[in-house]
Amino acid sequence: MSESQSSSGLNRRTLLKGALTTAALTAAIPRAMRAQPNAISPSAALERLMKGNARYMRNQMDLKDFSAGRAALAQAQYPIAGILGCADSRVSTEFIFDQDPGELFVCRVAGNYMNVDILASLEYGVAVLGTPLIMVLGHTNCGAVKAVIQFEKDHKPLPGHLQMLLDAVSPGVTEAIRQGPTDLLDHAIEANVRHNAQRLRQAHPVIAKAVEEKRVEVVSAVYELATGQVRLLK
Repeated sequence: MSESQSSSGLNRRTLLKGALTTAALTAAIPRAMRAQPNAISPSAALERLMKGNARYMRNQMDLKDFSAGRAALAQAQYPIAGILGCADSRVSTEFIFDQDPGELFVCRVAGNYMNVDILASLEYGVAVLGTPLIMVLGHTNCGAVKAVIQFEKDHKPLPGHLQMLLDAVSPGVTEAIRQGPTDLLDHAIEANVRHNAQRLRQAHPVIAKAVEEKRVEVVSAVYELATGQVRLLK
């Protein structure tokens, strides 16, 4: 064997030994002490979402191999954001933000309002999964908000449990209705998003504490159906 071949074999053995040592050390570290994939700042998480939305708007979304990560996802999930969104079929959150399975922890209900069940789900995302960001995501031409505005005009009750849904959405909309802007629907949609985002920021004990400690940020946004743009609200 030549000197170069011997050196090459030694290098390969050294690299293999180093890789095995690293793997053994990693396995020895308790899981709670390892840096999780979503252990990023709220601002970094938001930046990833907005960059993904920009790709979506340009129709240049990242190529995805859905089969490749299934085995890993079967073991754990590390979402970078919790999304409180509307059940509207046109608002497909993973597409809008160009994120892979396991990246978003999504709760959807018509009118994107917070109730006890959704609050508990988002608390799970924060306390157990380590989600650093929560976004309340409304959308243009929202039927639930539109129904509340119509109900305030004619007071005609809706069938089944739809009236309960209107009652849940109404608190975030009534002030906008009272102000009576010319673009009432758009104004009411934004008001509803902001209202529920503020409720989440003040939701004790889990989310409010995480917000106070700056581990989590709650942001408001509206998805523009016609353009695909997610517009952050101040």
